Amino acid sequence: MNNNSWEPKIVSFFCNWCTYGAADLAGVSRFEHPPNTRVIRVPCSGRVSPKFILAAFMNGADGVWVSGCHPGDCHYIEGNLYARRRFTLLKNQLEYMGVEPGRLHFSWISSAEASKYVQVITEVIDAVKALGPNTRFVKHQAKVA
Repeated sequence: MNNNSWEPKIVSFFCNWCTYGAADLAGVSRFEHPPNTRVIRVPCSGRVSPKFILAAFMNGADGVWVSGCHPGDCHYIEGNLYARRRFTLLKNQLEYMGVEPGRLHFSWISSAEASKYVQVITEVIDAVKALGPNTRFVKHQAKVA
């Protein structure tokens, strides 16, 4: 594989009410941003289980990005605060297991912040690209002789 042509695969979990709206607004506004992310829309960032993040890494994601509403703006009152707590614990556990901290990102982006969305997605992709392909946590299929 030629390292110059490698592009990271990012799995993104976006809150329906905020970050997903910002991504949609960025698209409607025709802001250019890298196409490396696969977006999974969730009702609230608080619904993102650590199992979802681990599954993304095991299935070949080079990076995972979770983004929700700003604190105090959650449609479900405090779901984003639960997400932040879970994220902090999971990030420490992943680092302990050998996954580089730069592969997992968390942010707050409201639906009106399309330019911030473009800025953050570019930062996430650049951070993961600097780390290279994820080889530590990927589940490989057994080869039969």
